[in-house]
Amino acid sequence: MPPNPGFLDLTSASVLVPPGLSGPEAKAVQMLVEEVERRSGVRWPVAHAWPESGAVIRIAPLSTAAEVDGLPVLPEPVETPPGPEGYHLRSGPLGTQSLVEILGSDSRGVLFGVGGLLRKLRMARGGVRLPAGLRISTAPRTPLRGHQLGYRPKTNSYDGWSLPMWEQYYRDLAVFGANAVELIPPRSDDDADSPHFPLPPMEMMEGMSRVAAEYGLDVWVWYPAMDEEYADPATLEAAVAEWAEVFRRLPRIDAVFVPGGDPGHTPPEALMALLARQAASLREHHPGAGMWVSPQGFTAEWMERFLRLLREEPAWLTGVVFAPQSRISLSDLCRAVPERYPIRHYPDITHTLKCQYPVPDWDVAFALTEGREPINPRPRAMARLFRATDGDTCGFLTYSEGCNDDVNKAVWSALGWDPEADLVEVLREYGRYFIGEWCADAFAHGLLALERNWEGSLLANAGVTATLKQFQALERAASPGDRLNWRFQQALYRAYYDAFVRSRLLWETGLQERAEECLRAAPRTGSLPALTEAERLLNQAVPAPPAGDWRARVFELAEALFQSVRMQLSVPRYAAIALGRGANLDAIDTPLNDRRWLLRRFGEIRALEGEAERLREIEALLAWDDPGPGGFYDEPGNPARRPHVLTGPGATEDPAFFCSLLTGFSTPGEERLAWTRHGETLRETPLRMRYTGLDSEAGYRLRVLYGRERTPGKIRLDAGEGVEVHPWIEKPAGGEPLVFPIPPEAYSTGALDLMWRQEPGRGGNGRGCQVCQVWLIREPGE
Repeated sequence: MPPNPGFLDLTSASVLVPPGLSGPEAKAVQMLVEEVERRSGVRWPVAHAWPESGAVIRIAPLSTAAEVDGLPVLPEPVETPPGPEGYHLRSGPLGTQSLVEILGSDSRGVLFGVGGLLRKLRMARGGVRLPAGLRISTAPRTPLRGHQLGYRPKTNSYDGWSLPMWEQYYRDLAVFGANAVELIPPRSDDDADSPHFPLPPMEMMEGMSRVAAEYGLDVWVWYPAMDEEYADPATLEAAVAEWAEVFRRLPRIDAVFVPGGDPGHTPPEALMALLARQAASLREHHPGAGMWVSPQGFTAEWMERFLRLLREEPAWLTGVVFAPQSRISLSDLCRAVPERYPIRHYPDITHTLKCQYPVPDWDVAFALTEGREPINPRPRAMARLFRATDGDTCGFLTYSEGCNDDVNKAVWSALGWDPEADLVEVLREYGRYFIGEWCADAFAHGLLALERNWEGSLLANAGVTATLKQFQALERAASPGDRLNWRFQQALYRAYYDAFVRSRLLWETGLQERAEECLRAAPRTGSLPALTEAERLLNQAVPAPPAGDWRARVFELAEALFQSVRMQLSVPRYAAIALGRGANLDAIDTPLNDRRWLLRRFGEIRALEGEAERLREIEALLAWDDPGPGGFYDEPGNPARRPHVLTGPGATEDPAFFCSLLTGFSTPGEERLAWTRHGETLRETPLRMRYTGLDSEAGYRLRVLYGRERTPGKIRLDAGEGVEVHPWIEKPAGGEPLVFPIPPEAYSTGALDLMWRQEPGRGGNGRGCQVCQVWLIREPGE
């Protein structure tokens, strides 16, 4: 590296440490030396005596301050760090040498001080630099900062990781401030085996616990209660024995978290009795370990019973977890839980739809192709979510099912340390540390651009192509080593995938528009020729999609990601467990127009005997969305076509959509694109629409198509002040729209309010109030 007066040259530095470092402190020093060597090829020697020449990197816990007395120091006095896990990081010239100091308030302070230094270093092949004049004194604001790392078949990559890969990931998380990991036992809601497992699950769990202990990280265990009937004494005793064997074999456990649901379905009384027994067993093997529980998926009745049990304040319980499928918001949970119990957040940072924190108003083209578990950097959304929930909990362990959410983990960890941290600088440090100084700023802004790709209408978002151009420029500048970096590969995969999907959406939308023009000309050209030409146009989407080179690059990057980090982006190619578990390579060619439905309807229309009948059916096909004169049409799940839908406060104020409308999706089939998207509300929140300017003397009927997702339960529709439009019915999950007259008293003032509700008090994921299309049709006058 060329000299730079604002930087210290640390290429020939030595690492100075006091004798007698603890195991985690020694691991932190080892991490520093090895990670610098990995990125620069420079290996720093470790010494216990001050070197006569070269830069010095002094690492020590403050508890050993007496042992470093008499050594050269930087001129400013060192103040006590502001709290546990904190550190001082200082740099500057010292006579003919340079000095970098990392002084940790405790063993973890040493680890996180090393992480802070690694994020600030400028490393390139053959050289290491650091900004001169650093004066950082910091400690984490959030006590618990961690991530779930489940070695199980359901994940999109973790089940292929070896123990050395897990150790590397622990380091990567710690560099950004994580102090805890959460493991999953061999028996959960997964298959017992995976073709990717390098070790049996229990053996890997032991190793993961041991490595975390070596670095001084907390170990949590997410332990679902999977048996059917814990009120049965034999079942209870078998469960206690099974869990005790796991507790016995793990070198370190700091806490066990038992979800009340997802999976599991145990009544609160039996669940709490089970946990009391398990807490006693846990503490026989790990005396200081805590026992935590979440009320996930509870019905209203179960929730009340659970809170009543909490009010008894059982001494064996350590805390409560706010998790997906909670019936009540975090603020309401805080008010309901006795003050003695801290609340931990379990935020889902890994999914995009049908989840706790979905992508707001996601374009249907992305939902059908990228799916529920894609590579999903959402830094601004994660920062908003963290800040919206910060202060109500003792911290977080995020819900993750693979490395697809790696950027999100870094953002949560960094903000858990410092909620006021500059997000762009966090992303620069991410790019600098994981990719290289050469692209730190460009990569950071590329990640933000990938997030913007998912905002608004994809048809209108020309920025998607600009994002790809940014990453193509990085790709051309990258070294061979950079191209093997899985984080670099992930960003490229997303950029190419997004751009290919948009190019295909533009192409297929245009083909359908041209096909519909042919159908509109059918009265002049004849129905059969119009159908033939429309079919020919629609089928052009199949053999030669646009941007084939982008598609080919996506497939190349999928293979690279399987080789580098075991990402399973395809079921047949990489043995992913399911399409919805990150295998979106298999969905890359999903139709993005109504082609499959139209071709089926064309066949049905051709089979009709008379020309007049065929023309009537073609006209009805083209007029599907038309509500007729004086009528209104809405698609509650489509932000561009829901003028009468009341959406509520929205994702910024209500990120878990407790009282807001969200866009939901069903599994695609041979149907219209619009039928795979719906507006929905969760649990007891009604879905509302409001019309004004109606003719109070006219008659109106409502035509409604409900969402195609198969959810249990009933739905009801009322108008105005409790005027029933239809009673409780089982929500249809397919078929034709339903038609109902609107009682005139519901719009006597010229305004009409509609309110859909699902059965109150139900448990589970809360979904069910789902509306796809709504027509308010004015009856023809006499």
